[in-house]
Amino acid sequence: MSRINVPTADHFLTVKRILHYVKGTLHFGLTFRPSTTPGALVAYFDADWADCPDTRRSTFGYSIYLGDNLVSWSAKKQPSVSRSSCESEYCALATTAAELLWLTHLLHDLKVLVSSKPILLCDNKSAIFLSSNLVSHKRAKHVELDYHFLRELVAASCLFKSDAQLAVGVKDTLL
Repeated sequence: MSRINVPTADHFLTVKRILHYVKGTLHFGLTFRPSTTPGALVAYFDADWADCPDTRRSTFGYSIYLGDNLVSWSAKKQPSVSRSSCESEYCALATTAAELLWLTHLLHDLKVLVSSKPILLCDNKSAIFLSSNLVSHKRAKHVELDYHFLRELVAASCLFKSDAQLAVGVKDTLL
């Protein structure tokens, strides 16, 4: 049975705390400033391969900007252990691409003009090659199939990938 159907006193207390918080923060908001690149959606990401000493799962993070304004960000452990730095970066690339695609659709629904295809900056040449090359490779067979949707996005020209040489200094601040 759902908690919505059978709420407890703890649930009411939680709702009361949330409403109290909302009432106290009504004056808060996000400020978007004019940008040097208005309407450009740019994503930076990075992964740290097998950095957790207990689980050996990789950590990754991304930040997505609309012009000069940060609109989405995340940093967390990957859901599974990666067997190579390429796989770790490729999985982070796929997760960032999914968020970028979702934001693109959201901005379209909100009638926000995005001036060009989203730009996804990647600093791992193997991950770039794997996402662009439609040929399967023996050394890359261990990559989860669900991450191959990234190839479909690139092939359908939904994303513009760029080498992150321009993004040096930004990407490493994510982790």
